[in-house]
Amino acid sequence: MSRKTAAVSEVNPAIATWAGPLGLPEFAQIEDSDFEAAFAAAFPAHLAEIEAIANNPDDPTFENTIVALERAGELLARASGIFWNLSGANTNDTLQALERKLSPEFSRHRSAITMNAALFARIDALYQSRENLGLDSEADRVLELKWKSFVRSGAQLNQTDQTRLAEINERLASLGTAFSQNVLADESEYALVLETSEDLAGLPDFVIAGMAAAADERGHQGKHAVTLSRSIIEPFLTFSTRRDLREAVFKAWVARGEGPGARDNRPLVAEMVKLRAEKAALLGYDSFAHFKLDDTMAKTPENVRSLLGTMWEKASGRAAEEAADLSNLIAAEGHNHDVAPWDWRHYAEKVRAARYDFNEAEIKPYLQLDRMIEAAFDTAQKLFGITFREHEDVRAYHPDVRVFEVLDADGGRRAIFLADYFSRPSKRSGAWMSDFQEQHKLSGDGSDAGQTAIVVNVMNFAKAPAGQPVLITMDDARTLFHEFGHALHGMLSDVTYPSISGTSVSRDFVELPSQLYEHWLSVPEVLRRFAVHHETGEAIPDALLDKMRAAEKFNKGFANVEFTSSALVDMAFHALDPEQTANIDPLAFQAEVLAGLDMPAAIVMRHATLHFSHVFAGDGYSAGYYSYMWSGVLDSDAFQAFKEAGDSFDSATAKKLRRYIYSSGGSLDPEDAYIAFRGKLPTPDALLEKEGLG
Repeated sequence: MSRKTAAVSEVNPAIATWAGPLGLPEFAQIEDSDFEAAFAAAFPAHLAEIEAIANNPDDPTFENTIVALERAGELLARASGIFWNLSGANTNDTLQALERKLSPEFSRHRSAITMNAALFARIDALYQSRENLGLDSEADRVLELKWKSFVRSGAQLNQTDQTRLAEINERLASLGTAFSQNVLADESEYALVLETSEDLAGLPDFVIAGMAAAADERGHQGKHAVTLSRSIIEPFLTFSTRRDLREAVFKAWVARGEGPGARDNRPLVAEMVKLRAEKAALLGYDSFAHFKLDDTMAKTPENVRSLLGTMWEKASGRAAEEAADLSNLIAAEGHNHDVAPWDWRHYAEKVRAARYDFNEAEIKPYLQLDRMIEAAFDTAQKLFGITFREHEDVRAYHPDVRVFEVLDADGGRRAIFLADYFSRPSKRSGAWMSDFQEQHKLSGDGSDAGQTAIVVNVMNFAKAPAGQPVLITMDDARTLFHEFGHALHGMLSDVTYPSISGTSVSRDFVELPSQLYEHWLSVPEVLRRFAVHHETGEAIPDALLDKMRAAEKFNKGFANVEFTSSALVDMAFHALDPEQTANIDPLAFQAEVLAGLDMPAAIVMRHATLHFSHVFAGDGYSAGYYSYMWSGVLDSDAFQAFKEAGDSFDSATAKKLRRYIYSSGGSLDPEDAYIAFRGKLPTPDALLEKEGLG
């Protein structure tokens, strides 16, 4: 995007002022072409506010500097809230082109703010005298985090190093966008169209139905399509008896990001790793991993490697036992091939069915998407007293998106929740929580009561044919609860300042509310009430629940090898110093790390480097993929508090959970928040026990 500016008067009012029902944007009034003018006006308007704060002739105070910064940039926040959510969940060529232009522009804009010497001088003066300012604990936390954020963004560097850091950040932003778009292109373009009944051998009805809907959506009426959406490809790999087709789709799945020419993510990853190492060195850190971990609970790469190493030792040993079981079954069936990666899910399901008299096809008829949504809502009501009122007449950014008003126990509006559940080619893969606006209590122009959170959950479940219920797997149901846990973290936020709202916490703490929420899906009373057969309406039988619980820890070696190998590769890339990244070949380096681990040939990384969007589509989870496991230690221990209380919905425990974990945002140090809830920090033993690897 050029530096040409636009007047605020040229901005579509539907972007600048959200006048839709429930305070939502009027999405129908916004065209893709409107965003360019909106950002062309929003960037300079925000910078003008920043200059006014930086050059204020009055002595710096918390109000005229920190609070002023918290309030600044409303137009930019509104335009960004709409644009980036559309870019992830409902993109097109126009939005993608603008995304490529905007990514470096945003980076330049952030650098212009964090490297503003006059502005940082005011923040630094406040920080150095913070003990004399009479701030409450929340305000003091905001000041501390603001100062650290500026320092970590280069505020204390000399001008030459600041210039170079700004260049690095700008280039990284462009590379991350290109990486993400390459992966999306590979995912959206691939479909293996099946035309004969033989191609469907072994597939349960629910998989066939999802593949029929996917084929219809892609213009192949009357046929069936295997796409790279997890809700289709994983059941296909599990149940298809056509080994040749399993191999074909698996190889396409793991080859995302390896497209020819401009779609090849290898040079992008190599450059990102090199630039990240240089960035860390400029800021005085040994590696990018040291830089990223400095403000997390883990603190150092050594602490992360210790946790991952413990899990790897346990998981790889268990995976070897599991592989032997699969090999024995393959031989018993009269085959003479080794266990290949496209075989594991298929034969693991057979072993599970034989060992526990339980398989995924048996439970899926009881897992209707709508009923699992109700289960997530009902659990939140029991724990936190909130309820959900759907507004079917309110349109969001796509016809599939459902809109809910979230009400507190007193009937007052707590938040707005958007739910976008189904896969489509315009949506990137995976599942996530985001927001259009965050909760805060700052008064400002046009508001005397702060701002209500508008939160969105985005998933990629396969649609069912018209008139049929959407049935999901148990893993899908866990994903739904997981992302809803993130949503609750945003919706229950109860802080004064926007910068510490909701999920604005350290990366290895942010997964606690989501992973903890998954535990309630396994509570028997939840499943008995909401897991009902889609044809008969009968509750899931206790005998089936017993079999499911007995099989809970099955195949955990495989699952943890998948995850831990990905986390170790992530950490290895980002523990390199600049010299070590000079001529790096990403796939060769990945292979070297995996060889050093003695990675089982029958298992692949959950996210291979060239489609590892957590780590390379932006730097959100770079040197941070381990955080799911770190939070796993916390969530395993946290749910134990309810077990100790003798009630999965114990009101006193839930009250503390809401106050210290779901509502406090970044107002507390993560360790302090956890100790306030639980009374102590946990050890990895709780996670190993949960995973059956203790």
